[in-house]
Amino acid sequence: MDYGTAGSIFTVVVFVCFIGIVLWAFSSKSKKGFDEAAQLVFDDEPDSKSKNKKQESSLNE
Repeated sequence: MDYGTAGSIFTVVVFVCFIGIVLWAFSSKSKKGFDEAAQLVFDDEPDSKSKNKKQESSLNE
């Protein structure tokens, strides 16, 4: 097996893996998990109502 054949096989394998990852990422089965992961950033933030009250009170002082 020469370098040309090995390179071609490697390219095809990487392309198939890429297509598999794209299909997995955009599948409807994964959407719920991705939506939950996207909201994890905001879970530890305080409520916006209490934050607005703190800002208003500091502006009034």
